[in-house]
Amino acid sequence: MNDWPEDGGYGRGSANSQPEGPRRMSHVQRPQVPQQPPRHDQGYNQGSNPNFTQAQGAGYDSGYSSGQVYGGPQGGGRGTVPPQYAPGPGAGGPGRPAPDWRKRIKVGSIVLVVAVVAWGIGTYAWASSQMRNEVDLSKVIERPAEGDCTTYLIVGSDSREGMSAEEKKKLHTGSAEGKRTDSMMILAACSSGNTMVSLPRDSWVTIPTFVGSESGKTYPARGGSKLNAAYAMDGPELLVRTVEFNTGLRIDHYAEIGFAGFANIVDALGGVELNIEKGFKDKKSGANFQAGTQTLDGEQALAFVRTRYAFAQSDLQRTKNQQKFLSALANQAATPGTILNPFALYPTLGAGLDTLIVDKDMSLYDLGKMFFAMKGINSGDGKSMNIPISGRAPQNSLKWDMPKVKQLVQQIQNDEKVTVEANP
Repeated sequence: MNDWPEDGGYGRGSANSQPEGPRRMSHVQRPQVPQQPPRHDQGYNQGSNPNFTQAQGAGYDSGYSSGQVYGGPQGGGRGTVPPQYAPGPGAGGPGRPAPDWRKRIKVGSIVLVVAVVAWGIGTYAWASSQMRNEVDLSKVIERPAEGDCTTYLIVGSDSREGMSAEEKKKLHTGSAEGKRTDSMMILAACSSGNTMVSLPRDSWVTIPTFVGSESGKTYPARGGSKLNAAYAMDGPELLVRTVEFNTGLRIDHYAEIGFAGFANIVDALGGVELNIEKGFKDKKSGANFQAGTQTLDGEQALAFVRTRYAFAQSDLQRTKNQQKFLSALANQAATPGTILNPFALYPTLGAGLDTLIVDKDMSLYDLGKMFFAMKGINSGDGKSMNIPISGRAPQNSLKWDMPKVKQLVQQIQNDEKVTVEANP
């Protein structure tokens, strides 16, 4: 039997260029393909092919499959195209993923921390290079045993180093050559509380046997001298030796600043606020103050800490004023507004470090501890006092109350709360 049609059916030499549909072959069942719009991107152009009819285009299956890569909602379909990307909220544009803000914040935070650390390290290195570590405490002989507190000998000298004639006149410093001690105080930084003890420069003491810091020669003891004579004789090393000999307290660090450096630091801070309880004047220092809270600039600050002749207690009142001002200065300098502000920190460090003379073992960290200890005293966490005085000595000098001095030193050495009071 012959199932093929006799009228030129498909497969028997039909002259028709188009294949016939399955309707001519009843025994062949072909699946029906859902009608889809013409795919002009596959090379079929009804405008250029005269034999391409609308009916053929609607029912013709080319056999081409785009591949089921993406799939449709029903998971099938031949010739399906990938779904289009729909940008979501915050997307950067078509085809771009939304930014990961958590990651960006994390990376930004890390960069900020690294920058701050790098700035801190750079500042520390620069400031350390500006320090003048010139005092060699290893030259001091016969030293007392170390105590439980860290002790600093803070000295204000009348050095005019680096000052012009105009500055000397403005600051009322005079033009004396060399330098002498204008103020001396011991700062004991203890866990039980910080203590600042002023040593009047007219204190009547013994200058002990010492080895010259420059000559290396041994010099005999010299009894009955004023404390500031030790500095004039052999500088900081002999001053430390004399303080240790007369108090029995070991000095761990030494810090000294001259007139110019002191005034420059105050000006770099924008002045220091201070409450002056009673107004006073002094022609020699240039002081002219009214009572009340006020901000002192460098010139006024120097006049305030140097005035002695305007007070009945002379040098003893001056040492109290020096303690009060230094504590206020430290309270203002050791604040986040100064430390974390480069525009305040660098001028302050630059104004003071190049005129600040310290011992060879003192680091910038030790210097910072000293300032914070002074700040603590200003905020009430500690005590400030003059060394106990028992009366007058020759040359209008001051005699120490040695029983009280020994008790004071013992309390500092043992890191005990200081209960000793200075005599009125």
